[in-house]
Amino acid sequence: MAEKLRWGLLSTAGINRALIPPLRISKRNMLLAVASRSQEKADAYAREKKIKRAYGSYQALLADPEIDVIYNPLPNHLHAEWTIKAIQAGKHVLCEKPLALSLAEVDAIQTAASQYGKVVAEGFVYHTHPLALKVKELIDAGKLGKIKIVRGSFTYSEPSPNNIRLKPEMGGGGLWDIGCYPLSYMRTMLGTEPTEVFGWQVIGASGVDELFIAQLRFPGNVFGQIDCSMDIPYHVFMEFIGDKGTLIIPNPYIPGPQKTLYLTQNGKTSTIAVKGPENYITEVEDMADAILLGKEPHLSLAESRANIAAILALFESAKTGKPVVL
Repeated sequence: MAEKLRWGLLSTAGINRALIPPLRISKRNMLLAVASRSQEKADAYAREKKIKRAYGSYQALLADPEIDVIYNPLPNHLHAEWTIKAIQAGKHVLCEKPLALSLAEVDAIQTAASQYGKVVAEGFVYHTHPLALKVKELIDAGKLGKIKIVRGSFTYSEPSPNNIRLKPEMGGGGLWDIGCYPLSYMRTMLGTEPTEVFGWQVIGASGVDELFIAQLRFPGNVFGQIDCSMDIPYHVFMEFIGDKGTLIIPNPYIPGPQKTLYLTQNGKTSTIAVKGPENYITEVEDMADAILLGKEPHLSLAESRANIAAILALFESAKTGKPVVL
């Protein structure tokens, strides 16, 4: 394998702008190629972003023998298909969330990754960031005592009716797009899976859930509450409430270089500053650790599967109007 992992971008998606800078500064990763559905568009993007190689089809990128890692930022309904195709072409894959839209797709990805010996990870950027690691440290150290309630929110207003996030056939909707964040965060920090969930959704004119509210029961009578919306101005937070304290994380999902936690104990609130790198650097370095050093990715496929299982259970509950036991 090359001295540096050589990456290819599977499309010219807007989210690429977040991944390109860390690939450029990493000592173990480099950006080599981009693919689009037309050569003209790929060439224009490559010139703009100063990317060495441009391919006019996704398959052409996968056929490049010098590409080690594929970044898959395609629309949700194409994640599993092209992740599996990349694995079969001998590539490791960092796939944007959600990894897939069904458990059968996750299982197919796991099978392919095992068969071809490739690393596959889902792109929840917060997972490897020092902010999330600090939150986990505080909770596990008992600073909040026994956790009783967890709350999480992620909302933004999507004004464009043509956005792919509003297309049901492309895996659109608030829960898949942004509700997956507080759900994943909650499960990760508690270190356990929900035993029962209940969901409500408001289906917009687009046909997708533009508002989703969820309640979750975890072992030991720990309760979670989640809201997400594509019809409410930007609002994000996580809150962990225990019998000895409360922890508030104002912007947990895309942390950035410096954030502040608010820890309340005995009626007094203290601030905890957490420094870290720019977003996505720790994510690409985690991939390098897994590929070059044989370490397990910070976010395993088993954990990704569990998050998708909880999402599907919430959709079932919202559809039937009944709680779903996992």
